[in-house]
Amino acid sequence: MAGAGIPPSRLTKSFVDGLLPDERAYFVFDIDVKGFSIRVGTTGAKTWQVEFRPYPGGRGVKMRRMSLGSTKELTPKDARDRALAILAEVKRGNNPAQERIEKRQEMKISDLVDLYEKEGCYVLRGVRQGEPMKPRTKAYTIARLKNHVVPLLGDRPVSEVNSTDIEKMVRGITAGRTAKDERAGNRRRVIVRGGPGAARKVARDLSAVFTFAIRRKFVSANPCEHAAIRKTDNQRIRYLTVDEIGRLGAALEKLEVEGINSKALNIARLWALTGCRRDEIAGLKWTEIDFDHSCLNLEDSKTGRSLRPLAAPALALMASIPKENDSLYVFPATTGDGHFQGTKKIWPKVIEIANLPGVTPHTLRHTLGSAAVSVGETLAMTGAILGHSNMRSTAIYAHVQRDPAAKATDRAVGPIAAALSGKKSGEVVPLKQKR
Repeated sequence: MAGAGIPPSRLTKSFVDGLLPDERAYFVFDIDVKGFSIRVGTTGAKTWQVEFRPYPGGRGVKMRRMSLGSTKELTPKDARDRALAILAEVKRGNNPAQERIEKRQEMKISDLVDLYEKEGCYVLRGVRQGEPMKPRTKAYTIARLKNHVVPLLGDRPVSEVNSTDIEKMVRGITAGRTAKDERAGNRRRVIVRGGPGAARKVARDLSAVFTFAIRRKFVSANPCEHAAIRKTDNQRIRYLTVDEIGRLGAALEKLEVEGINSKALNIARLWALTGCRRDEIAGLKWTEIDFDHSCLNLEDSKTGRSLRPLAAPALALMASIPKENDSLYVFPATTGDGHFQGTKKIWPKVIEIANLPGVTPHTLRHTLGSAAVSVGETLAMTGAILGHSNMRSTAIYAHVQRDPAAKATDRAVGPIAAALSGKKSGEVVPLKQKR
């Protein structure tokens, strides 16, 4: 069901789940509680609402509407109970809408960040618009807000922050005013770095927070939009040369001889051979590997379900890894039911031995993308290899056949696999795992 004109109905979970978005937002009212409704936005977002006429009521009193929360936050029963509580307050002569406005005017930036963490961490654009952030993305976003924004603007009322304050905040983060390195517990340290890159990321995060505040009617404008700050990082994408890949491969071999956990080393090799993101390999499941069709069928990547073609060296390495105790994961954790997470401790040793300061696992993803373009692959084919989800290219990616994509991946991964295993560029052979 979609569109305005749907008659009042009993707002059960099954009924609300069946409501579809339309060209314009619309409301459906509850048949049992007068004024209780569900709002369906154009993106499909659904929000519980209640409307009423403040005391003393009557047609001469302007109707007020209050948001109760999204269907992801509240069950129909919880939302109905909230609506009944508000309507009871109205009958007692109170004005909950005005009280909420007054409370919002008192809200501080730190309070807004806390509320954003609980209710506002959703993707704002792209194919996942309206969906909750991935846990890692949410954790990094909230950490930036709490470590940079709250120390500089936390005590300021939300309604009083202007573009000048945003510019001053960005200058402070750039100058390192929020940087710190301190112990948090026996085995954990909190390291916060400033600089221009961090400042731009924080400004983008805070802009999303103010967009959330506008939707909740805490403020009427986003001060970040008018601040005189650079909106893009303009950073040169780092990728490895063939010589640097050779040093990386030698470092992995050296650590393997020294007895370092082979799971971490093979994860690193597969980062280079697949171009996958960090946790796409660390958390890889056996059911996601399609050996027959030379591809990965990832259940839940950064952009949702994703099909990735695989080159022969990557397939050979995966085939050589034995299953452990019937675990779902290719790289199961040493203890517990999760996947292996020890790469963070071993990766610094790898780049130190290879003399590759500043190189991250994501650098290997950039490296494969660069290699694909350098051997003549189209941007569409490169996007298919990396599992990109650009809106303008999605239709093209959907029609990339598996066989051509796998061959393209072979051509792109070939030089990387050769260098990683210490071969010359022409000596591309399936990478073998040493035991």
